[in-house]
Amino acid sequence: MQLPLFSGTEKAVKSPFTLPLPEAHVRYYPQWLTTEQANLYKKRLVESLPWRQDSLRMFGKSIPIPRLQSWHGDANCHYTYSGLSLSPAPWTKELAAIRDLCSAEVGAHFNSVLANWYRDGQDSMSMHADDEPELGPAPTIASVTLGEARPFVFKHKETKARHVQVLEHGSLLVMSGSTQHHYFHGIAKTTKPIGDRINLTYRQLILPD
Repeated sequence: MQLPLFSGTEKAVKSPFTLPLPEAHVRYYPQWLTTEQANLYKKRLVESLPWRQDSLRMFGKSIPIPRLQSWHGDANCHYTYSGLSLSPAPWTKELAAIRDLCSAEVGAHFNSVLANWYRDGQDSMSMHADDEPELGPAPTIASVTLGEARPFVFKHKETKARHVQVLEHGSLLVMSGSTQHHYFHGIAKTTKPIGDRINLTYRQLILPD
């Protein structure tokens, strides 16, 4: 089956809006993909990506990351976060198609993507900022949600003020400007019986010449 892509009549009914976050620029696009598109992309990604559960070294112990992940990008896009070094797997047809849609939407180029698979409510993402040097001082990060809606928490680094935005199936969240400098973000665990979720965070690594 051919992947369904955008045509002029398939654009989301709901309008995008800017989140009320001082010292940040975060734009949310609900229903950015149609339900048909989002369902098919999710199914393809679950089946095709080389998912793995990496571990981080903390307090002298190896701690499994509470989710599965898969790092993809251009051949030279090696990425390190929290002491974990990732070498890129090649772009798949689905990841490249969504990348091109993100680039057209936000006017930014992306050379890599981190795919995270939250299998249930016990999978999570700790509070953090995407502020690694190779992302530059003001990165644009496009985050696509496929599957179960989960609350996405922002926390200001100085004031500790919090804002929660539920990321829905087929939505796009774009963080840019000084967002990573001023805010942490993450997804908490929940004891509620919920379905799985795939999140794709597209980014542009600054590579050495």
